[in-house]
Amino acid sequence: MKKKKKEKIKRIIIGIFYVSVILILVGLLFVFSLFIYFARDLPRPERYTDRPITEPTKIYDRTGENVLYTIYGEEKRNIISSENVPQHFIDALLVAEDANFYEHIGIDIQGIMRSFLVNLQAGRTVAGGSTISQQFVRSALLTPERVIMRKVREIILTLELERRYSKDEILEFYLNQIPFGSNSYGIESAAQTYFNKSAEELSLAESSTLVSLIPAPSYFSPYGDNLEELMNRKDRLLNRMFSLGLINEEELEEAKEEELSFHISRTFLRAPHFVMQIKSRLEDQYGSSFLEEEGLSVYTTIDFEMQKRAEDLIKARVANNYHHNAYNAAMVVIDPHTGEILALVGSADYFREPLPEGCSPGVNCKFDPFTNVTTRNRQPGSAFKPFVYATAFEKGYRPEDIVLDEMTNFGTPQNPYIPRNYDGLFRGEVTLREALAQSLNVPSVKVLKDMAGLRESVENARKFGINLAHSHDFYGLPLVLGGGDVKLLEVTSAYGVFATDGYRNNPVSILKIINKDGQVIEENKSTSRRVLQPQVAKDITDILSDNNARAPVFGWNSPLYFPNHKVAVKTGSTQNFRDAWTVGYSSDIVVGVWVGNNDNSSMFNAPGVTVAAPLWRSFIETTL
Repeated sequence: MKKKKKEKIKRIIIGIFYVSVILILVGLLFVFSLFIYFARDLPRPERYTDRPITEPTKIYDRTGENVLYTIYGEEKRNIISSENVPQHFIDALLVAEDANFYEHIGIDIQGIMRSFLVNLQAGRTVAGGSTISQQFVRSALLTPERVIMRKVREIILTLELERRYSKDEILEFYLNQIPFGSNSYGIESAAQTYFNKSAEELSLAESSTLVSLIPAPSYFSPYGDNLEELMNRKDRLLNRMFSLGLINEEELEEAKEEELSFHISRTFLRAPHFVMQIKSRLEDQYGSSFLEEEGLSVYTTIDFEMQKRAEDLIKARVANNYHHNAYNAAMVVIDPHTGEILALVGSADYFREPLPEGCSPGVNCKFDPFTNVTTRNRQPGSAFKPFVYATAFEKGYRPEDIVLDEMTNFGTPQNPYIPRNYDGLFRGEVTLREALAQSLNVPSVKVLKDMAGLRESVENARKFGINLAHSHDFYGLPLVLGGGDVKLLEVTSAYGVFATDGYRNNPVSILKIINKDGQVIEENKSTSRRVLQPQVAKDITDILSDNNARAPVFGWNSPLYFPNHKVAVKTGSTQNFRDAWTVGYSSDIVVGVWVGNNDNSSMFNAPGVTVAAPLWRSFIETTL
């Protein structure tokens, strides 16, 4: 019995062994078949420019008659030998993208595991595990679709690429193929696009900056909103190169301190800050290759005539503020009934060249042409007050209610908070109408503390579309005086709630997108929703357009007054005159203006009514 049992167990083990061998052989045959199938038509990398006919994406104004920008495919590519690329560029590239390039077989298992752990710890994707070989295959030989079989093909093609070509050849393929944004493919085109020089002439600082662009060229573009992040990435890369002994301390400090001057291409581009914002959104949604090849028609909300007027007015009038040490300005124009952005100017002059002496973008500069200030956090000063007063009115308080304007300590004897009015005077009993119209600080703090409530005011502002990042406790009573960071675009849109008698419309920048076959693949469906009682909105509009109530502080003929039109408007100035605002509206348009310096330096005696209101008035006069 025991012998039979042993023979039975032996037969089972032998059976399992043969089945395992067969499964392994079948698996190997399957993998080999996959490899042969995908690798049989591997294009020669030196012929990666042989592409089918493609159609660019065009971004239009709202009428479709004016092209704002065209997203071409591989418009700019200049082939260069890797021998002519500076060694510090190659060093920076390998450190940033593929430290084990010369050791792995095309797939870096250690790099994948390291990236997995980093992303797991961060709770989001912050690092990739793709090698330079994989990046080249993905960019040059594959479509952008994200499916499992595409990843399988990428791995197989990468292994075959590594089998056929040397590491130095693959590196040269990569250097001439990788996209750097602004339709630039390869290091030579990138050097000419961003620095107006050949790759051979790139400095260490310029090289590390270009390498820092590679993971997300559109997001980190020096012509967009995230220049500061790009500079931080560049510095971190330089620190890593120093820690690895690739550069010395003197080279590290020189590269960090070098003032980079980005070349401003005269490529056909209208409404530049708005278009760069649209382009970034489209690339996130559809992918850059799709946009470059599939011929989309993107109809935006921009009113081209309004946009030109806004740009021309800002360019002409910003020089009037130089004696106030104010060097930049931004403007947003919105239709409050639809939320459509009719004009958006992110800086005084996107194409200004050269920049002021000693100034380079992102480096302690009063004027940065590329940064879109309309989407940057700034403090609004008294331009925030209407949201607090609206909250008080919703609770039942009325414009005729009385508040006492007198010196008041809202803190403690040990930690006093004693705000002052702009002119240093106190007026005794004033109505809420007078307090808001004259922008009195002490009564406004009392309105927030005793009538509106801090929590309720923050919640109301968020309902209007202002994304305050912190809890109400973080801001405290200074919130009503503009002590919270907000965006000009959001505040301008929020004023639209008053213009529409209480309806909220999210800011809209795209009307519709049509593919090359004429099919609408995306279309805006405007959805209004009530967020404020109609009478409260009317009360705010009535106060902000009441010249009699405003005149004791602002004068009878200030830039805020339109004798033949009902125009509601509020100015704002921050402490030490770091920001100056004017936001106002008629029944069918809202205009927000910011004046200040990109480096947050103080202006000289520059309240909103002095430096921002004249620009705001000049524009809104043309629309009435």
